[in-house]
Amino acid sequence: MTDTATALAADLHEVLGQLRRRLRAQADTGDLTASQLHVLRRLDLEGPATATTLARAAGVRPQSMGATVGVLLAAGLVTGAPDPEDGRQTLLSITPASRKWLKDGRAAKQDWLLHALQDQLSPREQQELARAIVLLRRVAAQPAGRAG
Repeated sequence: MTDTATALAADLHEVLGQLRRRLRAQADTGDLTASQLHVLRRLDLEGPATATTLARAAGVRPQSMGATVGVLLAAGLVTGAPDPEDGRQTLLSITPASRKWLKDGRAAKQDWLLHALQDQLSPREQQELARAIVLLRRVAAQPAGRAG
């Protein structure tokens, strides 16, 4: 790896972390943990799932996911219904209120980012950023593991 690529990787990691934190601050996450938010987002994007499926996707033990799901159920953020294919399992779904809350949070983040781009970058710099995004998409598409 070249010195330039090493420095670029470090700088990009740092900047993306700062941006993630700034965006996270724009949406009210209440008292939810990162794991609970992950479950809500996954159910919102991919639809109903069992706790076992959610645990596998998150790389955690089913017992840990059970605790996470239990809190979400108790708070009324998700609902459970018997799995039509296996009645012994429970299919978890996000509630309409949770879906609206996530949507509002995404809108707040996007609104903040829009204004930050307009306030901080000239039209020419915005075009440069658009070109950089094309490159970042290519980097993000790199399979896990060592690039190259």
